[in-house]
Amino acid sequence: MATGWSVDDQVASPVVDVFSSSPQAPGRTDATAHGAGRGVGIGIGIGLLSAAAFGTSGTFGTSLIGAGWSPLAAVVVRVSIAALVLTIPALLQLRGRWASLRRHAWRTTGFGLVGVAACQVCYFNALERMPVGIALLLEYLAVVMIVVWLWLRHGQRPRPLTVTGGVGALGGLALMLNLTGAGGISVAGLIWGLLAAVSLTVYFFLSASVTGEPLPPVVMTWGSMIVGAVALGLVGLTGLMPMRFSGAAVTLFGDRVSWIVSVAGLSVIAAAFAYVAGIGAARRLGAKLASFVAMAEILFAVLFAWVLLGQVPTATQFAGGALILGGVVLVRLDEA
Repeated sequence: MATGWSVDDQVASPVVDVFSSSPQAPGRTDATAHGAGRGVGIGIGIGLLSAAAFGTSGTFGTSLIGAGWSPLAAVVVRVSIAALVLTIPALLQLRGRWASLRRHAWRTTGFGLVGVAACQVCYFNALERMPVGIALLLEYLAVVMIVVWLWLRHGQRPRPLTVTGGVGALGGLALMLNLTGAGGISVAGLIWGLLAAVSLTVYFFLSASVTGEPLPPVVMTWGSMIVGAVALGLVGLTGLMPMRFSGAAVTLFGDRVSWIVSVAGLSVIAAAFAYVAGIGAARRLGAKLASFVAMAEILFAVLFAWVLLGQVPTATQFAGGALILGGVVLVRLDEA
C-alpha cells in the first residue's frame, strides 16, 4: 500500500506485486502496464473477490458486537490474527532487510495508528449504532474528503463532475439521517462514521506519498497491524474504551453459530485474504480500474447484511445510500 505514486492513482487500491518489493513505475496506470497476457477478466474476478471479502467485515463484526463483544475487542482480535497470518509472507518479502523497515518506521507507525486502529475502531463503533451498509457508505465519504483537501491545501479546484458528485453525496447523507423517521440513525453513529471517513482519508494519503523505495504492501500491512494491535491493546488495558470479549454464540446465516466462525471470517477473510486479493487484482488492472472494482465492497456489504443479518434499509435511507454511492462514483470518474 505504500507507494510513490500520486493520490489520483492510489485512492482505492495498491498496485505493488505481492511477491516483489518493486513498485509500479510512476505514470503507468493502465492494465497493459502491469504485464501483457495477465488478463483483465481475471483481474476483475480477483478484484470482486477482494471486494466481497472486505464486504463481509461489517457482517462478521456486527455478529460479534451483537453477541456481547465491544467494538474495540473485535478490532484487536481482527488485526492481531491478520498480522499473525501475514507474518510468514512479510518475512519472506523482507528477506532480512530490516533496515528498510526501520527507514519506514514512522510511516508504518502512523499507518497503524490511523489507517488500521482509528479507522477500524470508528467504523465498528458506527456499526454498533447503525446498519452495516450505512456505516460503510459514511466511511466512503473519504473519497470526497480527499478532493476537498486537495482543493483547499493544494489549489486543485474540482471540476463540474466532482462538484455534482459531492452535492449528490451530501444530499444522500441528509436523506440517510431521516432523524424524524423510524429508520433514522443516531448522532453518535453519524459522528463515528464521519471519523472513520477522516481516518480512511489519512490512510489513503499515507499509502500514496512514500518517497524512495517503498515497503512491499504485505510488509506495510503486517507492520501496521502489529502497531495497531499494540496501540488498541493499550487503550483497552488503560480503560479508555471498553474491551469486552464473549464466548456466546453469534447469529449468522439465520442461525446460532460459534463465535470462532465470526472471528475467523473477520480476521482471515475480511483482513488478510482481502488485502492479498486486492493487491493481486491491482497488479492486473492498474490502480484506476482496480479502484472502481473495489467499490463493489459497498454493494457486497449491503447484500451480506441483508441476507445474513436481516438489516433492510428504509426506502428513504436506501435512496440516500444510492445518492452517496453515485456521488462517490462521479468523484472517482472525474479524478481518474
